[in-house]
Amino acid sequence: MATSFRSDRVAVEIQREINDILRGKVRDPRVQDVNITDVQVTGDLSQATVYYSLLSKLASDNQKAQKGLDKATGLIKRELAHRMTMYKIPDLTFKKDESVEYGSKIDDLLRKLNAGE
Repeated sequence: MATSFRSDRVAVEIQREINDILRGKVRDPRVQDVNITDVQVTGDLSQATVYYSLLSKLASDNQKAQKGLDKATGLIKRELAHRMTMYKIPDLTFKKDESVEYGSKIDDLLRKLNAGE
């Protein structure tokens, strides 16, 4: 599925604004260490999948952050509507970005392989 230039621009703008909203507007302590790493927007701009990462690797922190983001979705969407000049703000879905952990795992495997030589 090819992405359009417009959906890419909207995704970058949404990512920037959500990071700013999380820092300034959301007071929930569960989402204080959340960083938005990527946003994928559908071609018709009706759905946006927001990928986030945490510094903590604890499963309990991951669950708390997911619950905090789910609870703050309405506030985030309302703030996006005030900040962006779009006819309709996409529905937001938050998912944990697993690429950072995957990269760390690959790094560890490569270090072990080089140490064995």
